[in-house]
Amino acid sequence: MTTKGNYLCNLLIINTLSNISTIDKWRQTFLLETFILFLSIKGRINFLQLERYGKYSEQRYRQLPSYRDDFLSFNKELVRTQGSGHYVIAIDPSFITKAGKKTPGLGYFWSGQAGQAKRGLEITGIAAIDIDHHTGFHLEAVQTIIKEDETRTLPAIYAAIITQRKAALLAVSKVVIADAWFSKRSFVDAMLDSGFHFISRLRDDANLKYLYSGEPTGKRGRPKKHGGKVEPNNLDKDVFALVETRDGTLLHTALVYSVSLERNVRIVHLQTSNDKGKTGYKLYFCTDIEMDAARILHYYRSRFQIEFLYRDAKQHTGLNNCQARSENKLHFQFNAALSAINIAKAVHWISIPREQRKAFSMNDIKTMNHNALLLERFFTMFGLNPHLTKNQKHVKELIYYGTIAA
Repeated sequence: MTTKGNYLCNLLIINTLSNISTIDKWRQTFLLETFILFLSIKGRINFLQLERYGKYSEQRYRQLPSYRDDFLSFNKELVRTQGSGHYVIAIDPSFITKAGKKTPGLGYFWSGQAGQAKRGLEITGIAAIDIDHHTGFHLEAVQTIIKEDETRTLPAIYAAIITQRKAALLAVSKVVIADAWFSKRSFVDAMLDSGFHFISRLRDDANLKYLYSGEPTGKRGRPKKHGGKVEPNNLDKDVFALVETRDGTLLHTALVYSVSLERNVRIVHLQTSNDKGKTGYKLYFCTDIEMDAARILHYYRSRFQIEFLYRDAKQHTGLNNCQARSENKLHFQFNAALSAINIAKAVHWISIPREQRKAFSMNDIKTMNHNALLLERFFTMFGLNPHLTKNQKHVKELIYYGTIAA
């Protein structure tokens, strides 16, 4: 017995895998089974749980992830066929809890939830942010491993993850967005050298200079290139243009020189205020000096969609649950958990007309798939036909049992 939801998931996975030449037939069968289980199992998702709900032994589930699957090609193909076509690339590290002493990459990494560095693992996630659908699709998660003799800095390690995959990522988008931590010259230069444009936020006290537009002084030496320092609390309104976005947000934008980045950038100045009425500002920048201010702000704000991918994967598809100590097995768990979110989103949310969509609820999708998996076992064991007209109403009722919509 196959419910409509599981049927659509199976069809999407099979069609996507069939277009990837790097994944052979037997791996396609295993991935199909694993993705469905990641979308169906309630509670922790580890090798023992996969055996309890799946059709293979625990040993098989432990052995097959030893091979490194091409998740980037799988998710890129899924994004190509299911998304709107209007994307930006988002990169963001995420802390993964992990006990033990022998796991590769184990160390102290920043946990945004805890607000401090904690011992565990870290993944660097790459996502395609669908601007028109206002959602994110996972592309690949790469574990951050810092070796004892590592001489590269963290920005260089993160940049290498992008540059090593630039051919595949450039086919998705030429714009990379990241939070303010990545506003470092080494990372920005690496993005530009790879053919990307970069959007991020600067520190509030960033050292910016106006571009000199006066007449040549006639004096000896190099012509003057920069004017005075940009004071964010007292902008030169002759240089900064006022822009109003569609939602009525007022922005100021100008082409200025960033001392830390050592290049001209397009700056977007946004005035903010807190609950107590105190005003402040945020400085966003883009290396594409021709991009308009409203788009820069819109692209940067869409970056947060990658955080929802991590949240849903940690709560529902076992991103934190891997008990293996192999680098390849960890890679499989991380990417299978995040790719399962893509499949659920494509089948149960993107396929619905935009005006009829409600908020994306991974909890409801997990409940429906779990119910469908149990129903399939019941119908198989008792030899009943779920496709009879008299059974259809009850099957649908049981699949939606426990969902919020129900």
